[in-house]
Order: sequence, then C-alpha cells, then structure tokens
Amino acid sequence: MVTLLVPGALRVDSGGQSQLTIEAGGTLRAVLDEVTRRWPRLARRVRDEQGQVRRYVNVYVDGVDHRHTGGLDTAVGDGAQVQVIPSVAGG
Repeated sequence: MVTLLVPGALRVDSGGQSQLTIEAGGTLRAVLDEVTRRWPRLARRVRDEQGQVRRYVNVYVDGVDHRHTGGLDTAVGDGAQVQVIPSVAGG
C-alpha cells in the first residue's frame, strides 16, 4: 500500500482528502495509473495527455524528486509516500 499526499490546492480533485491510499505499487507509473482510474480529475492536474508528469508539477517518492530516480519508472515500495506538489508562480 502507498500513501499519496495531496496538497490543499489539489484537494478539490481528490474529494477533499489530504491522503489517498493506493493499492498499486512497484513503480510511480503504476501508482499514477491507479490515481487516473480512481480520481480522474486529480490525474489530469498531475499528468499531461501523453501520461507524463506535467512539467510544473513536482512528484516526490519518499522525499526524493522522481526526476532524479527514474521518472515514471521510479520504484515505489510498500509503505512509500508519494507527494504531489504543483509549482506556484507569482510575482
């Protein structure tokens, strides 16, 4: 089981939940595929039409940026925490 931590800005798309329990594991791709099936609105905010993580969204697996550990093929073990953080812009 994997825990997906959802920031306040995306909770409207997760039914107001701050943490989601994901049964899938193995890779970040598998985790996000389950998010797509169960919370499609949230998934559209995280991934683009090609299934890649949007460039303005940061995804961390156990505190490490997925871009430095294999992208969507990053290993996600049982008990892992996946955190999704959209970039904030402004001036």
